[in-house]
Amino acid sequence: MNFDQAVSRYLSDPRDSVLYEVAKELCGELKLSEKIKMISGQKFFLRNGYDLITKGQKYNCRPCLSGGIRRLGIPPVAFSDGPRGVVMGNSTCFPVSMSRGASFDDELEYEIGSAIADEVSAQGGNYFAGICINLLRNPRWGRAQETYGEDPYLLSRMGASLTKAVQDKGVIACPKHYAVNSIENIRFDVNVLCDEKTLHEVYLPHFKACIDAGAMSIMGAYNLFRGDHCCESKYLLKDILRDKWGFTGFTISDFLMGVRSASKALKAGLDIEMPQIMHYASLPAALKTGRVSRSDIDASVQSVLRGLIKITPKLKPAPMSSVASSEHALLARRAACEGTVLLRNDGTLPLSPDTRIAVIGRYADKINVGDHGSSSVAAPYIVTPYEGLCNEFGQEKVVLCEGTDFSSKINEIKSCDVVLLCVGSDYKQEGENLANFSKSDKTTEKAMGGDRYSLRIPEEEVELIHRACREFDKVIVNIIGGSAYIIEEWKEEAACILHSFYSGMEGGNALAEILSGKVNPSGHLPFTIAKSEDDYPDFLFPGSKTRDIIYGYHHGYTLLDRDGKKAAYPFGFGLSYTEFKYSDISCSHSGNAYLVSLKVANTGNADGKTVVQVYAGAEGEQALKLLKGYKKIFLQKGESRDITIEIPEKDLKFYNPDNGEWYLASGYTFYVGQDSEDAMKGEIRP
Repeated sequence: MNFDQAVSRYLSDPRDSVLYEVAKELCGELKLSEKIKMISGQKFFLRNGYDLITKGQKYNCRPCLSGGIRRLGIPPVAFSDGPRGVVMGNSTCFPVSMSRGASFDDELEYEIGSAIADEVSAQGGNYFAGICINLLRNPRWGRAQETYGEDPYLLSRMGASLTKAVQDKGVIACPKHYAVNSIENIRFDVNVLCDEKTLHEVYLPHFKACIDAGAMSIMGAYNLFRGDHCCESKYLLKDILRDKWGFTGFTISDFLMGVRSASKALKAGLDIEMPQIMHYASLPAALKTGRVSRSDIDASVQSVLRGLIKITPKLKPAPMSSVASSEHALLARRAACEGTVLLRNDGTLPLSPDTRIAVIGRYADKINVGDHGSSSVAAPYIVTPYEGLCNEFGQEKVVLCEGTDFSSKINEIKSCDVVLLCVGSDYKQEGENLANFSKSDKTTEKAMGGDRYSLRIPEEEVELIHRACREFDKVIVNIIGGSAYIIEEWKEEAACILHSFYSGMEGGNALAEILSGKVNPSGHLPFTIAKSEDDYPDFLFPGSKTRDIIYGYHHGYTLLDRDGKKAAYPFGFGLSYTEFKYSDISCSHSGNAYLVSLKVANTGNADGKTVVQVYAGAEGEQALKLLKGYKKIFLQKGESRDITIEIPEKDLKFYNPDNGEWYLASGYTFYVGQDSEDAMKGEIRP
C-alpha cells in the first residue's frame, strides 16, 4: 500500500475505523528508519541556517519539515507558524489574535482562516500552527497578543472557527500550546498546579472545542504541569486528549526545548519532535534496551499518517498571487476595524473631513505590529497611524511629531483641531521571551520581549498624556499593545481613548477610518481592564524563589465578581458612535438548549454594530456568571430587531472531579447585556 491507495480507501469509506485501519496498514510498509523519520523534524538547522546566511531570511521563511517518505508517496508535514498570518515569505499581516478576539466575530475569523490557509498552501505548506488559544490569566503574559482573551467560551468559538477554516482548505490545523501556558520568561521550568475542576472548566474547554471542530494536530507547551513537561505528560497527551476526548490526530512538540527525554515523551503520546531530530535520534537504541517498544513508535507513526490521510487530500495549493493579495489586505483592514475598541468618547469622535490632526508619540509613524519572535510576519508593507491619517484626511491636514517631547512643534500642534497620541508597547516590551537577564538583577534587566513587569503605560508616555491634556483641548489616546493596561491615573483627562492592539499591515488605514467615522467602532474588550494590578491573579518572574504556581478557578471578570469589585472597563466593554437598547428579554427551554430572546434597537444617529452577550450562572457553582453566548449584529439607525441566542445544554455543564463526568446544575440564571457588568441588569430565569 502507498499513500494514494490509503487515501483512496479512506475517501471511499470515511469512517474513523477505516482511517485507523489504512494508517496501520501503511505504517506496516515502513522500515524502522523511515518510522523515525516520520516522527522527527528534518534538516531545520541546515535549511534555516542556509536561509539566514545566504538569503538573509528569518525563521520559518519556508516550511519546517518533518516526515515524508518519497518511495510510498507520503508527503512531509510542512509546518508554518502563526497566528497573525503566515510566517513564511512576505505574507499578509493580519491583526494579532487579541484584536480579532475583540471583534467577537467568529464568522470573520473563518474568513481570515481561509485566507491564511491559501497563503500557507501557496508557499508549499500543509500545516498551520497558528491556532493559539492559551487563556489570558494575567495581562503580564508577554505573548497575550497571540491569543483571543481571558474567557474560555470566547477562545472556544474563535479557535474552533479558525481550525475549521484552515482544515476546510486542506491545511492541517494545530491548536497550541497545550496546556496551562501563560507565563513566558520562565516558560521552560515553571510548574503549573491546578485542581481538576479548574483544569477542565477553565483551561481545557477551548482545546476540546478545537478538537471537536476537527483539529488533526496539537502542539504541546514548554511549561510543566504537575511536575511533568507538557510534551511528556501522559495525563495531558493520552489520558485526556485521546482517551477522554477521542483525538485521532497527532501531537508535536514545541520547538527545540519541548522534549527532554525521548522515551518519556514518546510513551506519553508525543508524536513528532520538532523542528529537528534531537532526542528522538536515540529511539533505536531505546528500542533495543526496552525503554520503548515497537508499538510505541508505530502508534505515533500511525497518528501522523491519520492526520495526513484525513486532511491533505483536500489541499489544492493556491496561486502565489494570493499571498498578500489586495483582497487579503482589505480583509486585514476590516479585521482591524472590527477589533478596535472605543473606551471613552466625549463627543469628539467621529472627526469631520476637514479636521486638522496632530499625531504624536513614539508609535505615531513607526512600524509596530507585534512580537518579533516566532509569530512575526514579514508583510510587504505596513501602514502606520500617520500614513493612515494622511490617506484619509490629506497630508496637508496632518502634523507629525514623533517621540514623547512635542516642544519643538508646539505651535504647529496648537493650530490643529485634535491631537492623537499613539502610546503603549512594542516588541521590546512584550512578546516571546528573547531576553537576556542580568546576573546582578534577574528581575529587571531585559533586552527584548518577554512578560510585562508593569501593567501601566511607560512612565514617559504617561507624562506625555498629562502634558498634552494640559496643553491641548481635544486629546485622543490610541493604545497599541497586546492586552490590558492600567490607565487609572490619566483616563479622565483624555477626550477619547481607543485600544487598537497590534492592528496589522492595514492598521493605520483602519485607525483613520474609525476616527473619521467611515467605520463605526464595534470592538469589545476580550479581557478585563482592572483598576489595580492587584486585581489580577499572582504571577511569577525569573527572580521568584519558586517555580511552582497554583492556577485557581477565578481570573478576569470571574475574579472581580467573586471579590465584589468593579472593573475600570469590564470584559466585553466597547463603545460605539451610536446607542443600543436591549428590551423584552426572555428565556425558554427547548429540547437540549436554552433560548434567550430579546429586542435590540439602534436608538442613536448612526448605523452600527453591537455584541449581544449572554452569561449564565448556577447556584452553588464557583463563578457568579460565565459567558455562554454572543452575537454581533448590525443595525441601521432607528432599526430594531428580535434575536434569539441558543445556549446548548452541553455548554452549561460543570465538571465533577470525583467521577470525571459533566453534569447540569439544577437551575440557571441568565444575564444579557453589552458587557459583563451591564449584563447583570438583564437577569432572567427560564
